[in-house]
Order: sequence, then structure tokens, then C-alpha cells
Amino acid sequence: MAKPKIGLALGSGGAKGFAHVGVLKAFQEASVPIDMIAGSSMGALVASFYGAGHSMEQLSKFSLAFRKKFFLDFTVPKMGLIAGNRIKDMIRLLTHGKNIEDLMLPVAIVATDLKQAEKVVFTKGPVADAVRASISIPGIFVPEKWNGKLLVDGGVVDRVPVSVVKEMGADIIIGVDVSGVKKGTDISTIYDVIIQSIDILQLEAMENRTVESHLMIKPPVEKFNSRSFTNIQEIIQAGENEARKKIPEILTIIDDWKENHEGETN
Repeated sequence: MAKPKIGLALGSGGAKGFAHVGVLKAFQEASVPIDMIAGSSMGALVASFYGAGHSMEQLSKFSLAFRKKFFLDFTVPKMGLIAGNRIKDMIRLLTHGKNIEDLMLPVAIVATDLKQAEKVVFTKGPVADAVRASISIPGIFVPEKWNGKLLVDGGVVDRVPVSVVKEMGADIIIGVDVSGVKKGTDISTIYDVIIQSIDILQLEAMENRTVESHLMIKPPVEKFNSRSFTNIQEIIQAGENEARKKIPEILTIIDDWKENHEGETN
């Protein structure tokens, strides 16, 4: 019997992206297979750690131990406040220096080229370089220079990269949107200004992403600040709870696909 290839698109959202860990945990517990993942920004970070073969317990431990001080290497502001070398070293360490093509399942990492104003999708090459590019929030991180390109956060051009998962060959596409604009939020730092601006700009674009996916999971993480690394356990739990609610719907989508492709073989 044919089995559908299930693709997961993990979206950007700063600290709120730790909800992706909870989503993956719920899927694993319910035996929902994931055949490929595309990620933007924090979604790319989680996708790379998952693809490197870390268990859900390890992923949770990494997330809970995550602290800004471990990766903030401030620089003289020219193209960004943070140099980004520390976090690249951390990514390289936790993904064992692997290339994307050597991960345990197909992974695509999305970044934005400022020079050509276009999406760049990494499916090969060093994981650390690609993820460092994908998490480069404009104005916060110094852009990543690669192949003549100037790369920043994948969320700028594609917050939840469902189209990338489709191009990877997924039959069923599940998106995870962890953005959510918090209205009335306290805007007190340059980080707040930039993140809130990007979130607002992406609001309309997300409507199309939802239509393109078979299912869009939206963990209720609006109340958390994108730069808050103090509520990680709650954020992971929010992702896990929301994914669990969607499991029956996901299983129905899988069963319907199998019925429609009865008699076929992969």
C-alpha cells in the first residue's frame, strides 16, 4: 500500500519557535511519521537539531538550557548588533559539524538574499552556515555572506515555508505557525521594534500559507515575547498541546490520502 510523504514546515518566531519542539514530541508519541522538514529562522534551528538525530528528550534539554548570554557576541553596529559567531559555533557543535544532505531526513533551510530580494533554500552544505543565515534577524544579527549573497532571516520572505516542503515532494503538508502578533505589547528595545514590524508585515502573507498547506497548526504563543527565553517550558508545552489536538485530523488526512491512492505502491 502506498504511504504518503509527510512534510513539515516550521515557521519563524524567535523564542516562540521552541513550540516546534513540542509539536515534534506530540507527533513522535502519536507515531505520525515525518519524511521531510523545511524551516525558517527558529524553525530551521529546530529542524537541523531534529535532523541531526537528537532525541526529543535531548531537544527539550537543549531548549531549556538555551540562554541569550550563550550566543550574544555584540559587535560595533554596522550591519547588525550581534556578530553571530557564537551561535554558529553552537549550531555546528550540536549538529556534529554535519552537512544538510547528511542529516537523518531531508531538510531544507530557508534564508533571504537582501541583494536580489529573493528566497534562498539550502538543501546541501554545512548546516551551521545555512542555519546561521536563516536566523539572521535584520538589524539584530550581522547578515551571513555566502556565494556573493547577503543572507538574512528566512522569515522575511517565507515565514512558514510550506511551498518549499511541496517542492521537496511532500504529499501531505503540515505547517506550524508560531508567529502571532501580540497587540498592546511593550515595545522598549530595538529588538522589539524590528520583530514586531516583521510580524505585522507577514500577517497577510500567512493567509496564503494556510491555504497551501493541508493543515496549519498554530500554537497559542502570542502572549510570549519573541525575545523571551524565560518561558521555554511553557512554550514547548503550548506546541505539544496544540499538536495533540490536531492528531485526529492529521490521521484522517493520512487515511483519506491512502484511500485515494489505494492499489498504488511507492
